[in-house]
Amino acid sequence: MTVARAPENPPSHVPAWRGAGGRLFALSFIALFLELMVIRWVPSEVRLVAYYANLMLLSSFLGLGIGAILSGREGNLFRWMPLALTLGITLLALSGQVSLPTGDGEWRFFHQNNRILGYLILVSIFAINAGIFVPLGEEIGRQFRRLPNLKAYAWDLGGSIAGTVGFALFSYIHFSPLLGLGVVAIALTLLSAPALRFRAALLFAVALGALGWSTSQHPAMWSPYYFITTHQSVGHLADNPDDPDSDTKIVRFEEIPVSAPPAGLREMRNPPSFTIKVNQDFYQSHGTIDPARYDPGTIGGSLAQQLFSQYQVPHLLRPQAANVLVLGAGGGQDIEAALLNGAERVVAVDIDPVIPTLSNQFSAAAPYEDPRVELHIDDARAFLQRTDETFDLIVFGFLDSQALASYGSSLRLDGYTYTVESLRRAYGQLNEGGMLTVCFYVGQEWLAQRLVQMAAVATERPPIAYVQDARLIVSVIKGPYPQIPPTLNGWNYVAAPMKPVDLATDDWPYLYLEKKTIPRDYLIVIGLLVVGSLGILLPLRKSSFGLADGHFLLMGWGFLLLQTKSIGDCALYFGNTWLVTSLVILGILIMVWAANAVALRWPGPFRPWLYVPLFVTLVILLFVPREWVLGQPMIGRIVWTLLVVPLPVFFAGLIFSKTFDGKPNPAALFGANLIGATLGGFSEYLGMWTGHHALNYVVLIAYGASLLCCLILNQRRIPGW
Repeated sequence: MTVARAPENPPSHVPAWRGAGGRLFALSFIALFLELMVIRWVPSEVRLVAYYANLMLLSSFLGLGIGAILSGREGNLFRWMPLALTLGITLLALSGQVSLPTGDGEWRFFHQNNRILGYLILVSIFAINAGIFVPLGEEIGRQFRRLPNLKAYAWDLGGSIAGTVGFALFSYIHFSPLLGLGVVAIALTLLSAPALRFRAALLFAVALGALGWSTSQHPAMWSPYYFITTHQSVGHLADNPDDPDSDTKIVRFEEIPVSAPPAGLREMRNPPSFTIKVNQDFYQSHGTIDPARYDPGTIGGSLAQQLFSQYQVPHLLRPQAANVLVLGAGGGQDIEAALLNGAERVVAVDIDPVIPTLSNQFSAAAPYEDPRVELHIDDARAFLQRTDETFDLIVFGFLDSQALASYGSSLRLDGYTYTVESLRRAYGQLNEGGMLTVCFYVGQEWLAQRLVQMAAVATERPPIAYVQDARLIVSVIKGPYPQIPPTLNGWNYVAAPMKPVDLATDDWPYLYLEKKTIPRDYLIVIGLLVVGSLGILLPLRKSSFGLADGHFLLMGWGFLLLQTKSIGDCALYFGNTWLVTSLVILGILIMVWAANAVALRWPGPFRPWLYVPLFVTLVILLFVPREWVLGQPMIGRIVWTLLVVPLPVFFAGLIFSKTFDGKPNPAALFGANLIGATLGGFSEYLGMWTGHHALNYVVLIAYGASLLCCLILNQRRIPGW
């Protein structure tokens, strides 16, 4: 018996919602929503992934691309999607206690030295996540084959846009991995074949039950950037392990998970202190630093005195600061120190809205509720660029350094805050006689040297540096310097000769890298992932991979790198916040959708001259320095971002759509494009070595190579080229 096969491209008069269009929209929605879910959830569950979070995006692209390529073969992998997702969730949850390997040439907090196990687990997580997306990519590829190419692409983009908006709203209203994965599970169950829905529902119930049990073991909450747990610090005296025969005792602290502070905390004598952990590691302490709140000889009083001595140092160098700016206000201890030293007004800036809320709950000082304090939830660098106000004292508190800025980027969340340009801007906001100070925990000598030299270059003034253990306070005064005491509250003044180090700048915002290079551990991990990916892809396409595939692969390569650069530029112009990132991603998807809409209504085949406006706009972005854009008023930066930055994306999308239109085997070409996006994401790490500006040349090379593929195909008189 012969079974009739559905045409690759059904007649255009058949409504897409009757089958493939609606299903493709739903699948693309799930794919985008699930991508963002794992990028947000996995780094909090698996501490190891925190510094490699962009690999979750790249592995998602890889899995979707492999699945799309496989969609032309016999079999049905989508029926195994519930099992793949269930196993993936389980294995990722089991990896939660894997230690973070130390970086080779990169400073990381709370790292361990077990590198081999860490790298193996990291590569395994990449493979697991890619495996989750393979069945989804296969089903997306099947729907591509049922529609005209551009209509299929329009449905795909529409679902991706809806997924981005849906996840942004979900994150804003109430983020929960259990709820988010539950939405994905329900949608996948409904999309499964009727005979398989009961099995899918059962598998998802098991996975979500295990996930719910693991997350209920300790009280926690989610901020836009972190998985946060709160613990009470209970100190007790213990024998000194280094000298067990000695009568000298040491203080050990036990961290007890809590969900609420004790009643009457703000009026309490000898109040407790609390620890905030993010992604399962220490982040900051919340509690009063006022020694007067404690009885003499108490453990809490000793801790408060130690902290007060630290936060008091800037106020001893610049006493009676009336107007104070605190960047990275966190638990509010810099704020409390300023208030205790007579500040009349404190402007506090913190990027995370949850942290000040927790401080109001768990700090006995409740610094944010003081009427002299003005809170801004904002990126520190963005606030500096916007404000015209001047201050007597500007304090860079211990800002974030334990998460990446956004998916697709190797830049940490505080990357643009700790640059020469940022310190220069802050110094310019000082009143005469005012002081800029940077407080930092430095675990490496080169990091201390870098911060001191950055302050010197940014201000063109000699910095004042004090150290205590692995902590550093660097200050610069705008005006005559006072007599510098050799010790200050137990901190020692240092004037060591400066060793030459690479300085963190807006073009190379990598404070935590020792020098301009791609660290060896990144090269090892990326190399293993690329080799493994090629080992899977080459057997799949070895007999049919040609110039057309190469063109779409290169288009994907250039596109993702262009997207990453756009996100980074906009983060510098408007702040490195989740909202800015979400809006940029949404804007890019809308621009690609608009290009596809134009291609649908533009008769005629592809013409190579379409590359001309693409290259013109890329060259504009290459030669117009970001410093010039950053120096424009807010309206100028908005106009630049809305009118100039999206243009290359539009023209690249137009080229993609016109070359994609009418091509045979669209699912395989779409898969090649996703594989190219994965490679483009890997090449973003080149910025660690070259700086971000040089990545423009990589984008130009990728699109130039895709043009070369088109010209060769055109010369061979292949239809459609």
